[in-house]
Amino acid sequence: MAREQNRYRYSSGLYRSGNRGGWKKLGTFLLLLIPLLALLLWAGNLVVSRHIIVEERRLTVLNLPSDLEEYSILHLSDLHGARYGEKQKYLGSALSGMRYSCVVMTGDMLGEDGDVEPLLELLALMPRDTPKYLIPGDTDGPVVETRAHNSLSVYPDWVLRLRDAGVQVLERPVSETRGKGTIWFIPEDLYVRDRDGMRMVYRQQLKDLNKRAASLTPDDAARSRALEYELERLDALEESIKKIQPGDIQIVLTHTPLTSDYVSDMISWSSKEDTFSIRYASLILAGHYNGGQWRLPFGRALYVPELGWFPDDSLVQGLSYLEGIPQHISPGLGADPRYTYEPGRFYNSPTITRITLTRKTN
Repeated sequence: MAREQNRYRYSSGLYRSGNRGGWKKLGTFLLLLIPLLALLLWAGNLVVSRHIIVEERRLTVLNLPSDLEEYSILHLSDLHGARYGEKQKYLGSALSGMRYSCVVMTGDMLGEDGDVEPLLELLALMPRDTPKYLIPGDTDGPVVETRAHNSLSVYPDWVLRLRDAGVQVLERPVSETRGKGTIWFIPEDLYVRDRDGMRMVYRQQLKDLNKRAASLTPDDAARSRALEYELERLDALEESIKKIQPGDIQIVLTHTPLTSDYVSDMISWSSKEDTFSIRYASLILAGHYNGGQWRLPFGRALYVPELGWFPDDSLVQGLSYLEGIPQHISPGLGADPRYTYEPGRFYNSPTITRITLTRKTN
């Protein structure tokens, strides 16, 4: 008996019979708490990731012509074919009553397999006469069709349908003029395009095709049309470059955000006398990262394939500066299916941004 009492006296309290009920209660509590926390986390995500945010930003552009004061850009990106209510009615509610000078879409707006319907439903909610510009993202597919398809047009079906809806799918600089102010919308890749080299290659390829014109396949004929179109596009680009004046505003469109090193290199490759240069850009608009897709509640992105774990938010979304040039990265509207282990949006509200240009510094 004494031996039993001695063992009990010096053994750990974890094994005392009086505490066994407490541990069972704690275990039961945790078993109930963990599912409850998971349920609350899921419910919170359901609310956050379906709540559409309209973000307002004012950007000071010191050389902004007075006729472009308060010019506003509705910046959208990465819809990925998502729908928010029937016929996009929740996006329509977010846009209701909002005024904007133009709409800029920086890619990945189509759904899987090129589904353009969700985007067309969104466009139908906007004023028809408001200029709308789009550049393709890496999931949208090429703008120019080089293979035989169900049309003699060089454009694939999704481009034709967007053009019918009043969208300019940008392959060359496009400008708007208001009074004495001109603003250009320019796809970023045009700044680094080797125009002379590409013209030489296209002409040689077209010459080779024309040598066997009598035996062209449907794909050859489509390729021939595409080459003729590309040569015409290079000529149009040259004409646009001649029209750009030092006082014009240049808005650069890119799907994947640019980096400071890349912009620095682009600037070093151009001369100060070259008005067609990113050094004179007033704003860069980008998308691609979907705000990180999965975000920590009240925190930053969890993981982005190209950027790693917990990347700095300035690389993923929002406004930052590259060599003094502002770049706005849209948090996006949908979810990229290529985030294999991060399906959907998690604690990441779909976001529409209106950027208003002004000369005012406060």
